[in-house]
Amino acid sequence: MCSYGEKQGFLKTPSSSFHQQSINGDEILRYQPPVDLWRKFIYCTSLTGPVLGSVDHMQPQDFARVLSPVSVAHFSQYKLMRLLIEQLKDIDFQIRGDELMNSDDNKLLEPEILLGYECTSVNATKNGVTVTACSTSNGKHATKCFQCSFLVGTDGAGSTVRKLMGIGMSGERDMQKLISIHFLSQELGQYLMNERPGMLFFVFNTEAIGVIVAHDLKQGEFVVQVPFYPPQQKVKDFSSEMCEKLIVNLVGRELADINVMDVKPWVMHAEVAEAFLAGNSRVILAGDAAHRFPPAGGFGMNTGIQDVHNLAWKLASVLKGIAPPSILSTYETERRQIAIFNTALSVQNFKAAMAVPAALGLDPIIASSIHRTINDTFGSILPTDLQRAMLNGIFSIGRMQLSESLLNENNPLGSSRLSKLRQIFEEGKSLQLQFPAEDLGFRYSKGALVSDGDSSSSAPETPTGRRREYIPSSDPGTKLPHMTIRLLSEYSSEGTFSTLDLISGENVEFLLIIAPIKESYQLAQAAFKVAEEFKVPLKVCVMWQEKTSDGIGSSETAVVPWKNFVDVVEAKSCPTSPSWWELCQMTDKGAILVRPDEHIAWRTESEIKNDPFSVLNKAFSAILGLDSYDKISVF
Repeated sequence: MCSYGEKQGFLKTPSSSFHQQSINGDEILRYQPPVDLWRKFIYCTSLTGPVLGSVDHMQPQDFARVLSPVSVAHFSQYKLMRLLIEQLKDIDFQIRGDELMNSDDNKLLEPEILLGYECTSVNATKNGVTVTACSTSNGKHATKCFQCSFLVGTDGAGSTVRKLMGIGMSGERDMQKLISIHFLSQELGQYLMNERPGMLFFVFNTEAIGVIVAHDLKQGEFVVQVPFYPPQQKVKDFSSEMCEKLIVNLVGRELADINVMDVKPWVMHAEVAEAFLAGNSRVILAGDAAHRFPPAGGFGMNTGIQDVHNLAWKLASVLKGIAPPSILSTYETERRQIAIFNTALSVQNFKAAMAVPAALGLDPIIASSIHRTINDTFGSILPTDLQRAMLNGIFSIGRMQLSESLLNENNPLGSSRLSKLRQIFEEGKSLQLQFPAEDLGFRYSKGALVSDGDSSSSAPETPTGRRREYIPSSDPGTKLPHMTIRLLSEYSSEGTFSTLDLISGENVEFLLIIAPIKESYQLAQAAFKVAEEFKVPLKVCVMWQEKTSDGIGSSETAVVPWKNFVDVVEAKSCPTSPSWWELCQMTDKGAILVRPDEHIAWRTESEIKNDPFSVLNKAFSAILGLDSYDKISVF
């Protein structure tokens, strides 16, 4: 299997696919900045000037680890990439950089990452994929062809793989054009840490308007985002000197150590690929290649991680001969509906962000209309320099609405605008950061699962751009709820772990959760027999409650001759906390079957009195997309 990534590199993975828990949440939390340095969005006239308002996006429940074994983190993508590379090295991946491959070397070692290669063509047949790639090093150019069973395109919003396969995008295009300025300033970082810590700083003054993203205040690392209006403005206009002047205008004072690292233009879209699979389902899109959102709410990275979490076990199942290739169609079925929903949600959140400048008399829609009018009316008549001067003059006049003489409580218009601004913040109608219901509570309504058939509960709510809390559920298609548990054999110990840790990170293994009662043990026996017939690894978890655990040793005799089981007991921090089955909104007569990606594939809310083997046979057949008597060939 090959994966083509955004930084012009190829990744070859063994058939065992990714290690699900190669980087745990605690490791990310250890490397992230302290939460008090990034929990707020601050709206101001400059980083050193008056504050118009601020929004604290963290609530007490975000730290409690009741709904998740880890808390929310602020972690830049490039830092995550560094961690991933190090983890890949630890599991014996070979990293190859600028050196060219030998002319007769058209094979990737397994596993291996090649950096510096650009995909130029993709040819997919029913038997596999041929990928052509080129690389230039030290003035030498080489073209290579690679053979693989599947190609996963994770090559970003401008995906070459998507374009080569002729897959279109649907949604809103060209919502906004921006310039991104990456810069360093220890002086600014230290000032903000001491005086005004935050993650995003929305700056509005008569000289400049922009958003400063504080990636790491301790390291003094920032990115400035400012509107970009081509063709009147050009990327080359943003020289280091011009960028430094812009930064000073946004900061509100001179800085002695500004170091402009990079300047890049980009276009904001809200689009989803019309297909996630192509070329006989041998070419697969994931991440930004499959969907691109406004950067509002962190949906880009989170949705991309969810994509590959969903895809990895399905690819591994096909490569291991557990499931037929048709199971890959459920990747598109499940993930595309989530991408569409998250696109709409990020658009709503972006519109909430635009409500702030609009309240200050700076409607972005009007600015875009002015730019479009200049292009349509004078674009072919006036010289570009004159058009630029006209555009800058109009925008300069518009920014005068931010002058101190107007924007103050003593001016009736200014007072009205400030009051409207406060109302936006108080009602939570500005740009939001936290979306627990969408980050943790997303549900697949159909796909590699057996639905309860309750269409009302599967219909997603209309996106509003407002924070909604996550409510744990055991509905098929939802994520397995988190509860703190411990091994029954270590009932008196302090060691605990999460129900999510019951999912194997190394194998394609399903998990059946039952209570320690006779009928459920019979169900477990039937599940083991079905799994053995389908050659599907299965583990059974027997969930004990504290009140029934005294004097009980093990479920060993109840599931003999099978050995892959674990007895656990609820580790409640509070006597009034719900039991496991109450958390799942079920009774202990039921059972839950969980997929390798932590999503619930099937459940029964009551005991199965007649022929549990037949019931589970049908469930596994539906989940894996095969008839119970099919034989899957390994390829």
